Parts: sequence; C-alpha cells; structure tokens
Amino acid sequence: MARIKGGMNAKKKHKRVLKLAKGYRGARSKQYRVAKQSVMRALTSAFAGRKQKKRDMRSLWITRINAAARLNGMSYSNLMHGLKLAEVEINRKMLAEMAVNDPEGFKTLTEIAKQKIA
Repeated sequence: MARIKGGMNAKKKHKRVLKLAKGYRGARSKQYRVAKQSVMRALTSAFAGRKQKKRDMRSLWITRINAAARLNGMSYSNLMHGLKLAEVEINRKMLAEMAVNDPEGFKTLTEIAKQKIA
C-alpha cells in the first residue's frame, strides 16, 4: 500500500484557522501557531458571551420594569409579588416591552398588583 502524506489535511486545517483569524493584528492573522491560540481563545469568549448576553438582557428588563413601576408608585419587588398573587403570568421581557411602549397597559397591571397586595 502506498504511503499517504498529511500535507493536504494540514494545509486545509491551517487555512480554516487562518480564515477565522482574519482581521487580527500582526502574527495573529499570519502565523498558524499564534493564530490557532487566538482563535481558540476567541471562540471560548464567544461561547461565554452568548451566555452573558442573556443575563445582560434580563438585567436590562428588570431595570426598565423597576423604573416604570416607580413612576406608578411601586417597587419592582412589590409589583412582581402582586402580579404573582393576582396570577398574572407575564414574563419580564413582555413587562419591559409594555413599560416602554404601552405605559397605560403597564399602569393597569400595577393597579392590579396594588389591589392584590393591599
């Protein structure tokens, strides 16, 4: 059986990594060994970033809900507690959307929460 050298596979692997490293400065985009390290780190950070983005968005929604709730004379925690007692099942994303785009509807929800707490 003839011997098969790994040159083509290595070239393909190198090209793939260097393509991912496009736009990096200096050796990071030119030399395979340095580019490989940079790309591995970048992909790890990208994975972590996708998880972080979800946490950041939830934090933003809570901030918006709290601001709107305080405009209506309630705190965030009291609003959420009141909505839970009233069995209003609406998630924070939609509450934040209402707080920004539909203040009247949000005010109605705060009134419902106030009645249930009192």
